[in-house]
Amino acid sequence: MKIRTLIVDDEPLAREWVRNGLQDEPDIEIIGECGDGFEAVKAITEWKPHLVLLDVQMPGLDGFGVLSSVEPQDLPAV
Repeated sequence: MKIRTLIVDDEPLAREWVRNGLQDEPDIEIIGECGDGFEAVKAITEWKPHLVLLDVQMPGLDGFGVLSSVEPQDLPAV
């Protein structure tokens, strides 16, 4: 089973760097990317990733705000 992974970072180059670093990992499936915390909360709730690579410092809703906004039963590994 592949690890369903969501990348969250407000900087496109950072998301690209993470995506490129994981592209050859056979056990990782990147299911999406989010550019802000509000998108991340929605994506985590809807897509149910196993793992979220989450930026802490983002404008609006930061990484800790994302974690606080997701129901405990929906929280993936971060």
